Amino acid sequence: MSGDHAGRAVIITGGTSGVGLATAHRLAAAGDTRIALIGRNAERGKEACAAVRAAAPACDVHFVAGDANDPAQAVAASTSARDLLGGVDVLVNSTTAFYVPGLFRDVPVEEIGAMLTDQALAPMHMCRAVLPCLAEQGSGSIVNIASDAAKVPTPGEVVIGSAMAAIVTFTRTLAVEAKRDGIRVNAVTPSLIEGTITGERAMSGGFSKKLFEKAKTQAHLGLTEADDLAALIAFLAGPDSARITGQVISVNGGISVA
Repeated sequence: MSGDHAGRAVIITGGTSGVGLATAHRLAAAGDTRIALIGRNAERGKEACAAVRAAAPACDVHFVAGDANDPAQAVAASTSARDLLGGVDVLVNSTTAFYVPGLFRDVPVEEIGAMLTDQALAPMHMCRAVLPCLAEQGSGSIVNIASDAAKVPTPGEVVIGSAMAAIVTFTRTLAVEAKRDGIRVNAVTPSLIEGTITGERAMSGGFSKKLFEKAKTQAHLGLTEADDLAALIAFLAGPDSARITGQVISVNGGISVA
């Protein structure tokens, strides 16, 4: 990346582990010296902040407790983060809840609503909380993380894919609205991410393991790792992508080309 990241304020929801934490490291290394990690686990948040500081001593990094699925907590956490950072320039939403894939006929009907909202609402809550500040300053970048289930109809991911498709359509439509205020909005859609908690759960057994074992055979470029996602997110969040908005980009090692 050749653009200037220096001095920007970055909020990463779900930033205490996996892709979110890898993104924090990548942005800190690029020169983003003000970072807030929003998450639900205070101990993990403390450890994540310490890791980022150790790798980038010049970075002012904070943990803010909050559950972005709850609208009041999303607003409170974003407000606290902005106060700590003195503003916001970038929002990264790495908050997708994980549900083990399974055939739709086996999904309890009373769980469908929660499966949709637990996965789709957090990015919407956070974008709504931060958008007025970005619009007021006339600039900003938002990157949402969904999954390839939004693009590729896959047995076992009927509800999961519907939730991911909601994030994708939300991202594209918000990009159309927000561009007039100088705000860019893009999405990244991985498949199986190796070395993460969600990746381990996906391979834990049953139908899910069969599904992703098959997917792995198509990843001829290698399975995606958190750092692969972080590199793309940092690009989309940064000045080198100043003319890119409304895009949904897959990072999956060749599992699909959707």
